[in-house]
Amino acid sequence: MSEVSTELVEALLEGELTDHLGFEKYDHSAKTIDNISNGFTPKTVKSRFGKVDLSVPRDRKLEFEPLLVKKGQKDISGMEDKIISLYAKVMTTRDIQSNVQELYNYSISAQTVSTITDKVLDRAREWQNRPLSKIYSIVFMDAIFLKMRAEGHVKGIAVYNIIGINLDGHKEFLGLWIGETESSKYWLSVLN
Repeated sequence: MSEVSTELVEALLEGELTDHLGFEKYDHSAKTIDNISNGFTPKTVKSRFGKVDLSVPRDRKLEFEPLLVKKGQKDISGMEDKIISLYAKVMTTRDIQSNVQELYNYSISAQTVSTITDKVLDRAREWQNRPLSKIYSIVFMDAIFLKMRAEGHVKGIAVYNIIGINLDGHKEFLGLWIGETESSKYWLSVLN
């Protein structure tokens, strides 16, 4: 689960930087602009899943101030539920704006939401379509229950997750699915 959190937090941060600069990272038409993306700064934060190593993007002029993981912030616990909901369910711009307002007490524009969402969805699609190992020595399957705000209402959802232990003994997070409740029928559809 922490690898999903890391991937998506980094995608959100890259989306924030893109919005700050006003152009994509490899946009060659932006060569005339004096402030550009300038690598990453490593940062370790505490989350509900343990310590997480992040690569926080930076700009050449050091003017970029991330909102998601602020400078000096060392704990992102509690953010995972929101990240899972962003990953697992297509949310409207208004839903995302309200989640950001609720989490960070900060208002963002629809354009910023759109830029960040594009980055997150690209990263999520890559992760969902990555190749898996052919054999896992052990597979753990479970569902966790979360409260999620959708369309102005809070409702309970089941987040189905599968973790495999590969032949080298390393854990791999294999997948994440959203359902209304935990049921054998839904597990069958996940496994198929």
